[in-house]
Amino acid sequence: MTSRAELFRALGSLCESPGSASLDLGAALGLSGQPEEHDYTDAFLFQLYPYSSVYVGAEGMLGGEARDRVAGFWRALGLRPPAEPDHLAALLALYAGLIDWELDEPDEARRALRRQSRKALLWEHLLSWVPVFADKVRVVATSFYAGWAELLLDALIDETGTAGRQEKLPLHLRDAPELLSPSEDPASFLSGLLAPVRSGMILTRTDFSRAARDLDLGLRVGERRFVLESFLAQDADATLAWLTQEAYRSAERHASFASDLEGISLFWRGRAETAAALLSEGLSSGGEEVVDAARRAG
Repeated sequence: MTSRAELFRALGSLCESPGSASLDLGAALGLSGQPEEHDYTDAFLFQLYPYSSVYVGAEGMLGGEARDRVAGFWRALGLRPPAEPDHLAALLALYAGLIDWELDEPDEARRALRRQSRKALLWEHLLSWVPVFADKVRVVATSFYAGWAELLLDALIDETGTAGRQEKLPLHLRDAPELLSPSEDPASFLSGLLAPVRSGMILTRTDFSRAARDLDLGLRVGERRFVLESFLAQDADATLAWLTQEAYRSAERHASFASDLEGISLFWRGRAETAAALLSEGLSSGGEEVVDAARRAG
């Protein structure tokens, strides 16, 4: 890649369905393997949706207030938001455009404003969630997309040296509701475990398949909430213990980018450690409250 803007455009293009140019882009980026359609589908349609709202939204789902906040950023730039304003491909293309916009601006004062816009996009709408998302892609995806995630994470962290540091925690994270305890609200606790910004964990289909093998549980086909309820019904204590270990493992992985993104790393690590503590609380009570909540929800 001859420029940073081209790099981010290429990275954004590769988190969309593979096209005729994807192989050449992968080769230009030095990625191993090939961008196969079935690998893309598994990584981004079945496991890890590349939308910020899934990771920083209170419900861990597409859309909602988190997406509206991103759309508002597009409007603040004087741009019409695309149909999916929080899709990673759209955000990376916008970031590339802001780089070009800044470089092409002859007026120094306006150029400084362009730089501030780029910095806001970087910290508020990319670094707030992409590190945890990319880290998970590296774990569950094939070599091509794992390499893509590694390159994306490195490129974004490298941008902090150009765009500048931000001391304040991104608003997405400052406003994120905490995970409620199983004794306070068992149903909300169960839902919150599947909302990354609440639990500090990203639990994928691959994770649940691994849990079924580890715990010798039946794996029923369905949405993650349905699978989790099924596990709890089969063996609540074992499921809660497994989730506790997953939370601690997530905390350790979040700590790995502390030197580059201290505040963001601390936020995600803290959420995962809190989830682990609350899961232990549920386990100490025999898991009965959580199982009852699962049954009522079902």
